[in-house]
Amino acid sequence: MFTAEQIKSAHSKVKSGADFPNYIKEIKALGVTHYEAYVTDGHTEYHHGSDFTVIVEPKYEPIAIADVPKTETFKEELLAHQQGKTDYLTFITMCAETGIEKWEIFMGKMTCTYYDKAGNTILTEAIPQ
Repeated sequence: MFTAEQIKSAHSKVKSGADFPNYIKEIKALGVTHYEAYVTDGHTEYHHGSDFTVIVEPKYEPIAIADVPKTETFKEELLAHQQGKTDYLTFITMCAETGIEKWEIFMGKMTCTYYDKAGNTILTEAIPQ
């Protein structure tokens, strides 16, 4: 099974949203079936099915998540990030300001779903392969 160190190594190669598809391919090859990334402190829970989980510790000090999502602003800023125009911490700050609490990646479906604090789906996108 995969380790936190393998996940961190793969993630260290991500400099912008443009690098994300290759990151997904790499961790999928390690055996990750899905994961949740939490905006509040950057910790991530990586899973292989329902019986194996690796938690990667927080990456930064906790930040507040806006109570009310700003869906259109989030979508615009997400597109800029995916085009490589912003770095990861800029993206995280934007997520917090626009009310995104976490995102969840499903390797089988190759989708990324963003959620607000109430657990509502804000956006689901296909991950480029």
